Amino acid sequence: MRPFALHGMAYLLALACAALLSLDARATDAPAALDVRIGYLGYTPDPGPLLSNVIPEPSDAGLRGAELAISDNNSTGRFLNQHYSLLSASGDSPQQLLAEARRLHDQGLRLFVVNAPAATLRQLAGALPDSLLFNAGAADDELRASDCALNVLHTLPSRLMLTDALTQFLVLRKWTHWLLIVGQRPEDQAYAAALRRSAKRFGATIIEEKAFTFANDQRRSAQADMPLFTQSGDYDVVLVADEHGDFGEYVPYNTWLPRPVAGTQGLVPTGWHKTVETYGAAQLQKRFEDYAKRWMNDRDFAAWIAVRSIASAVTRLRDADAMAIRALSLSPDLPLDGFKGYKLSYRTWDGQLRQPIPLVQPRALASTSPQEGFLHPDSELDSLGLDAAESRCNLAAGKP
Repeated sequence: MRPFALHGMAYLLALACAALLSLDARATDAPAALDVRIGYLGYTPDPGPLLSNVIPEPSDAGLRGAELAISDNNSTGRFLNQHYSLLSASGDSPQQLLAEARRLHDQGLRLFVVNAPAATLRQLAGALPDSLLFNAGAADDELRASDCALNVLHTLPSRLMLTDALTQFLVLRKWTHWLLIVGQRPEDQAYAAALRRSAKRFGATIIEEKAFTFANDQRRSAQADMPLFTQSGDYDVVLVADEHGDFGEYVPYNTWLPRPVAGTQGLVPTGWHKTVETYGAAQLQKRFEDYAKRWMNDRDFAAWIAVRSIASAVTRLRDADAMAIRALSLSPDLPLDGFKGYKLSYRTWDGQLRQPIPLVQPRALASTSPQEGFLHPDSELDSLGLDAAESRCNLAAGKP
């Protein structure tokens, strides 16, 4: 064999050895495999008969958002040797859901997304003190004000965040004189309390407050009686507090004065809606609709961003320890992209996710709060909801 051929073979052999050494080095530098298991806990009480039930709420709200986020996490996680899985559990009662949570905890899970009422969330937080829970289902302000749990972060906006967002919009348009209609359920009372607080904060006036207490709550009665029921002084807008839709759908176009309707019906502040399409949101909307065969709602987004928060923290930490994720989430070192035009982050005092609030009608986005001109010394997003001085909690300092 000619010397040139021998030299060529030696060169090729050297290249092959170098490639093998490079692959071996890469294998050595590759991160260790990490399996991240997340529990989803869902419980929605039966709201009972509703006056307006033409468009029912999806029974899988929240769960589908968490499942899509798991798929998103695994799309990027495979490059980092991370694998995410979701174990879901639901219950017909708080006691059954608590038993399911303990079962998952016994299997080693310490990260949970919870879509349940406030009372159930409190039980779960107390029963799983070594776990981190993301609240994707309870908007109660008390959970962020005086009843904070050290192991709970909130991805669903609080009621006060929603009503502050709406009030900023109304005040900017000088619609500052309100007629407030309040339903009979505890949730309606809580929403009305948030509206009162927002009105006081931003300088609006509730000229009259009326309780919707008709004994014969039939559809025909609501439509016939609403004009007389909304007789009052001169108001700029009718505010409705009716979270379950017992009567609020019949207020628009049935008021005594020709005025806009807002609150839980009409112009609605919400954490997420189909009409949100900017900043890449349309791509998220399409992926969700392809997966779930329906629109993404606020519970879905809250669960989605909770699971994505976990992935962001795990990527930064190279670890899935629940308390390490909590500490990082409450620091300024975990900005999140939620397709809302801002980098999102968790408040250090109450664990609430800072986020803009869309103001929507059924098929259009009217505006997004915070509104221009409503300033805050630290973040405009903190003009929505409880500020640090208004909350008794300081989670970053370990004070519930």
